[in-house]
Amino acid sequence: MGMANRLICYSDPADHYSHRVRMVLAEKGIAVQVFDINPEQGSGKLAEINPHGSLPTLIDRDLLLYEPGVIMEYLEERYPHPPLLPVYPVARANSRLLMHRIQSDWCVLADRILDRCSGESICNQLRRDLLKSLLDVSPLFAEKPYFLSEEPSLVDCCLLPLLWRLPLLGIELPRSAKPLLEYMERQFARQAFQASLSAVERDMRPL
Repeated sequence: MGMANRLICYSDPADHYSHRVRMVLAEKGIAVQVFDINPEQGSGKLAEINPHGSLPTLIDRDLLLYEPGVIMEYLEERYPHPPLLPVYPVARANSRLLMHRIQSDWCVLADRILDRCSGESICNQLRRDLLKSLLDVSPLFAEKPYFLSEEPSLVDCCLLPLLWRLPLLGIELPRSAKPLLEYMERQFARQAFQASLSAVERDMRPL
């Protein structure tokens, strides 16, 4: 009984980094209390717990974690079933490299677009760059049910929150991106993904 209430996640309901953590929690079916925090309004409780005031923040008894990648890896080790990283070191390293590439190639562009302080012409160029990069890798999504994997992984947990936000980013995938579009349709329909969505995220795109 204490276990169900022990794990607490402070989450930004609109942010894709918080969404990643909620995806891992949902994939593993972990009992957790999620508190939605608007980062602009902040939270006295969060500031008291995490001096950085950053989201997401995870509390597990006396442990405090506040970097999304660290939180995801901790949850993978603390709750190993179902596994979201491969068993073998080489495959595991490849998954971590994919997560790094998603961050550096796509999330950085998305963050700049969402920041809205770049100016419209710069934003449009960023949209073109992100769309081209997604189209370039679209064929890879035809190979396996998940991104380069037979099973869901932390890589999907990094990627899907970003793909869910494509309408918000002003990006529409053409029909030529069929493998990527089919991957998105499959993944967005999964129970774990649906369970990971905040009310704010549900409003981001029509189901």
